[in-house]
Amino acid sequence: MDRGERQSRLVGALLVALGAVAFSGKGVIIKLAYRYGVDPITLLAFRMLFSAPLFLVLGWWASRGKDVEPLSFADRRAVVILGLIGYYLASYFDFLGLQHITVALERLLLFLNPVFVVLISAALFGRRITKRDLFAITLSYLGIFAVFANDLATQPGNVVLGSFWVLLSALFYAAYLIGGGRLVGRVGSLRFASYAGIVSSVAVVTHFFVTRDAAVLLAQAAPVYGLALLMALVSTVLPIVLTSEGIRRIGASHASIVGSVGPVATIFLGAAFLGEAITAIQVLGAALVLAGVVSVSLPPRVK
Repeated sequence: MDRGERQSRLVGALLVALGAVAFSGKGVIIKLAYRYGVDPITLLAFRMLFSAPLFLVLGWWASRGKDVEPLSFADRRAVVILGLIGYYLASYFDFLGLQHITVALERLLLFLNPVFVVLISAALFGRRITKRDLFAITLSYLGIFAVFANDLATQPGNVVLGSFWVLLSALFYAAYLIGGGRLVGRVGSLRFASYAGIVSSVAVVTHFFVTRDAAVLLAQAAPVYGLALLMALVSTVLPIVLTSEGIRRIGASHASIVGSVGPVATIFLGAAFLGEAITAIQVLGAALVLAGVVSVSLPPRVK
């Protein structure tokens, strides 16, 4: 590996890490907005309304060039389905869950995506579950159980209900990742994420207008608009761009490992901006989950 390639990979790892930290801030921003009485679907609608123009620009940018092939009917259908599963339903369930649990627990639950990917792939596509996979899954769930039990004993609110919604979000997002993995090679990661984001924006805004009065959009406290715009820019679009470029430089498997900085960042962001306590049990649980996810994300050893 020459010096230029090493520098490129270093930049790629830094981009992925920054993207993970930026995306981890989403839960903190949501919790701050909830303090002003906004409900989940209204806040999610603001997020997607602010994000949609940027998704359109990114989609146009990624579609430039003579070598970019138009999407087939099957690809367009897959983008619509995955956009509904990933950025709409998974996001909505996450917003529902954050009404009840800490951002640290939420991020650890969402970080189980690679574990769910392994389990879904085994159930639907016959992927063999190795001893390392079983070890990783066991570590991850021990970590989640430790943090969940701690929050159940110390946190107000319905921790069980909140955890259910966020686990459902992680499961749906894992399905999105599996389906997206089969499209990215043909469509491109940035182009795919932008198109899926546009689909989700339409779905979320439709959901809002079916269930809420349009006047609600103008009746929020001023900080809600600023927080929603911050979430759209810093914790939605920016991570997509950073992660897409980072994956191009270092590959998906290495990116998933570098991205493990996200849950750790969330613990400290929650403490800094929300006053959430950092406990020994929480740190231990996070370490177990991170160890499990990193283990399941590593490529198999060549014999």
